[in-house]
Amino acid sequence: MKEHYFDDLKAGDRFKSDRFEVTEKQLIEFAYKFDPQMFHLDRKSAERTIFKGLIASGWYTAAITMRLFVRTLNFAEGAIGLGIDELRWPNAVRPGDTLQVETEIVDLRPSRSKPNYGIIRLRNVTTNQRGEIVQTMIASAMIPRRPDGRDHKTTDHKTTDHKTTDHKTTD
Repeated sequence: MKEHYFDDLKAGDRFKSDRFEVTEKQLIEFAYKFDPQMFHLDRKSAERTIFKGLIASGWYTAAITMRLFVRTLNFAEGAIGLGIDELRWPNAVRPGDTLQVETEIVDLRPSRSKPNYGIIRLRNVTTNQRGEIVQTMIASAMIPRRPDGRDHKTTDHKTTDHKTTDHKTTD
């Protein structure tokens, strides 16, 4: 998988992740550890709530989004999160849903204080198998510049689909 550096990106670039299947077992295990509310933990109790069934914690959705985003962009040396300006969960994630993330590079600039890094602003949109948006996020991150200092950007502004196969990821 290709590593991405700041110098490889331009505003408007789009990347599409592989897919991740949400299992009931993992959804409940995450909730038990980090968000122990009844509509995340117990199917029967969840049926009596506004959700009419078991749903994933928004934080589990965010964790899945992070996994898919990081694996898709594969930043050399990783991305250092600088903050999230918006995080929304417009639709619930349920067991059996398959999630995918599309990332758009909104803006980027070289770091003023760390010349070997650049700052990107990005928008992640996470959708389920029906195309429903389950999470949106606007964030900033610091990523390394190419050690050789060369600019490897292309002039092609089309959406880049980095997904190579549709497969279930459950680990």
